[in-house]
Amino acid sequence: MRQAYGVLPVYAGDVSGVASALFELGGMTVIDDPSGCNSTYNTHDETRWYDQDSLIFISGLRDVDAIMGDDEKLVRDVVAAVRETHPAFVTLVCSPIPYQVGRDFAAIAREVQAQTGVPTYQVATNGMHDYVRGAGLAFQMLAEHQVREPDAADCTKLHGAAGRRVNVLGMTPLDFAGTDPDSVRTWLRMLGFSVVSCWAMGDGLESVRAAACADANLVVSATGLRAARALRQRFGTPYVVGVPMEGFSAGLQRALARSCEDGVCRLAYQDTRAEALGTEAADAASAEVALVGEPVQMGSVAAALAVAGVRARVVSPLEETDALVNDRLGDTCVRGEEGIVRAIAGASTVVGDPFLQFVCAGQRFVRLPHFAYSGRQWLREVPDLVRLRPAELLREGGQR
Repeated sequence: MRQAYGVLPVYAGDVSGVASALFELGGMTVIDDPSGCNSTYNTHDETRWYDQDSLIFISGLRDVDAIMGDDEKLVRDVVAAVRETHPAFVTLVCSPIPYQVGRDFAAIAREVQAQTGVPTYQVATNGMHDYVRGAGLAFQMLAEHQVREPDAADCTKLHGAAGRRVNVLGMTPLDFAGTDPDSVRTWLRMLGFSVVSCWAMGDGLESVRAAACADANLVVSATGLRAARALRQRFGTPYVVGVPMEGFSAGLQRALARSCEDGVCRLAYQDTRAEALGTEAADAASAEVALVGEPVQMGSVAAALAVAGVRARVVSPLEETDALVNDRLGDTCVRGEEGIVRAIAGASTVVGDPFLQFVCAGQRFVRLPHFAYSGRQWLREVPDLVRLRPAELLREGGQR
């Protein structure tokens, strides 16, 4: 069977992506499921439960509810919870069972909003996609429905003079479990940028609602791309893609400053790689270093390595990431365990989550744990990506 997994785990699911994206924003997330998706999210895919609470509920879907289509029960339960907890908004999330029976979440959302007056949305998950799609859809929903039209006077009063205001999009523990969100904010402020909002660690809904005040959006993971495109469509805000880290942060800074001025969107890590490699860029497909994982993170690592004179290629096993890889630089999107194995076959060094070591055929392996892949297994090893030194990691890390 294609896209089957015999050794490797799968990435966190779309349901977990939604819950993670909305965790800190004061809304209520309702997962329609017997409890399986909720327990997976609670025990494996979230690190913030120890420090703060969030309104994430499970519907307790029963066989009879699924078979008979008792939508009224779900509406009653959600309305009762809303009246008790007073969330800023409600998000309904679908799991495999209600997806298979065709439950009409758009209609349920309209009914809940009519009865409570609280904005209620459906995020079109089904439990069969990965977290990039789920978190991306959740961030897109915020960009389309929660971000206000900008008021020039308020923007200047709250966030300083125009031309240097930035949103950070796509930051959740699934990709940044070891990264202090203040690391990104501090980096931006040291360069003279004002941070309007961070989607969605360390900021509340009011900051997100003011996102239209920004002059550019910094997309730090694939989960932020849908929101970046929605904000581009609504307000014309350009976006720049990349994670600041040693060796690449200067290139990312230049790209962000230029986009604030000219309004052009940029995949900064690809531009930096192409510039650093020059004529060797065409030979990147034969690069002996394969970086497997989330493409913005790994693309930024590849850019830092390119600046250090090392050619590397990115292998993305995640959905909705085709636009974030560049086949001219040797990058590729793959599906399933077989796709990963084929993609890394010609590499002498593989960088990625420790689980990937089990499909390496004697290659040198460099550990870079990814919480969305291995959960808490190697949580203490997950680095602060802003402080990551890719050249040093490649030089000193590694085992066979």
